[in-house]
Amino acid sequence: MATGATFAALRHRNYRIWAGAGFVSVIGTWMQVLGVNWYVLARTGSATSMGFAVLLQALPTLLLSVWGGALADRLRARPLLIAAQAAHAGLAAGLALVAVTGAGGLPAIYAISLATGAISAIEGPVMGRWASTLVDRETLGNALALGSLTNSAGRILGMSAGAVVVAAVGPALLFIINSASFVAVVAALFLVREGERHVGQAVTEPTTTRADRSIRAGFAYLRRQPVVLVALALSFVLGSLGRNYQVTMAAMSDGPLHAGASGYGLLSTVFAVGTVLGALVAARRRDLGYGVLVGAGLLASALQIVAGLAPGTVSFAAVILPIAAAAVVIDTTVGARAQLDTDYLMRGRVLAALAVTGSVSAAVGAPLLGWLSEHAGPRQTLVLAGATAAVATVAAAVALDRLRGGRLRHRVAQVVPVVRRPVGRLASTAVRAVGPAAARVRRPVPAVVPSVRPPRSPLPVARTGQVRRAAGRPVPPPARTPGPPHVRLPGHRPATTDPAAEATAGTPLTGCAVGGEAATRGPAER
Repeated sequence: MATGATFAALRHRNYRIWAGAGFVSVIGTWMQVLGVNWYVLARTGSATSMGFAVLLQALPTLLLSVWGGALADRLRARPLLIAAQAAHAGLAAGLALVAVTGAGGLPAIYAISLATGAISAIEGPVMGRWASTLVDRETLGNALALGSLTNSAGRILGMSAGAVVVAAVGPALLFIINSASFVAVVAALFLVREGERHVGQAVTEPTTTRADRSIRAGFAYLRRQPVVLVALALSFVLGSLGRNYQVTMAAMSDGPLHAGASGYGLLSTVFAVGTVLGALVAARRRDLGYGVLVGAGLLASALQIVAGLAPGTVSFAAVILPIAAAAVVIDTTVGARAQLDTDYLMRGRVLAALAVTGSVSAAVGAPLLGWLSEHAGPRQTLVLAGATAAVATVAAAVALDRLRGGRLRHRVAQVVPVVRRPVGRLASTAVRAVGPAAARVRRPVPAVVPSVRPPRSPLPVARTGQVRRAAGRPVPPPARTPGPPHVRLPGHRPATTDPAAEATAGTPLTGCAVGGEAATRGPAER
């Protein structure tokens, strides 16, 4: 695919503005994360206290995201998002004040962290629903992939720059930078043109009843979407067992690999690079369908088993890179399907369910993998988790194939050549490299004498037609098998009962059921 298709969503003016502002905000956010962790660790010297601050930011997602999803489907997004950005800026300024003056101490840091998490939990579904209207349906998957690229690149840049700043002047400047970064988001909210947004319904508040906008209505709607439920369940399993690599990388570095803190830093950097590559791979895909989800899940599960068997740090890092890429492809695909395959009026509550799924998978998977690494060993944990994730992916593939009428097998068959193509190029390169050396190797003499074929006649063997023409006799035409008699109408092509011939003839299959299904399905499902 051309490079222009990789960044297809940037053709939309509204998305360009939003992506630029989001990149600035992501850099500031990760600077603040680093600053909070460093401040708490420097004040207390306890990693547990630092983890408690992180927990306070993540906990509101489990409790308030569903409510935020209902607000996203009920209220206008722009005023709510502007208020949320102003609140984030004020809280970041409060962190800077605490870091400079010491007022409030650690309880103030904890309170601000909890408030930040609460605002993010309510704001997340609203922002996701609103941002999905900045591009059309065909480029929504590309926009989500570029969003993952923005988050990954912003995280790398924010953490790197934040480490330099905190070492030079302390964490207060990081909080000030993050507070200023929200100005870019507010400016983008004002610069986005309402007339250029792509929405399934009116841009104003949807004309639905109060009951239809409730949280209970969102759960009832999800129960009627079995395909989306299977995708969310698979995302939960893969997220719990396959993407909590902060735990398994630390356990492998401290245990079997004997790499220590420097090795853990190297693995974290490789993992971050893998997320960027995964976002680029997802952006190059025209269609992020369920076949891509199953293929990426199987690839990540198999590589996780290989990672458990890696003998050294370099080999483990080489496996971590594609695992990180596959994780981003999985997240992007699930997010794309959750929005493309659901009603626009329910999109906020669906995104809230997706956020809760991710938070629960992290809350369940991290302690589970840590307990297994401590009692069974890091290598055994990776192998067991990878095998379980592979079984879950196969089960989800069977369920999706049945729910979608066998279309998943066709999509997987299209994804396999894409994965097999670089392997074929690698094999061809190896053959070309080994070929000259293999030609210089003398073949051994076979132990068994091969059978001797009778000598061929030096005279060419004439065909039957040539013999007949040489003798002056006419050559009969080839025999034809007479077919059944039929009446040929003007402009009518005779029908055939052979399905293979029907397919090669290009005769379209018509019918109300097939035509209606094809008309209602999106381009990603055809």
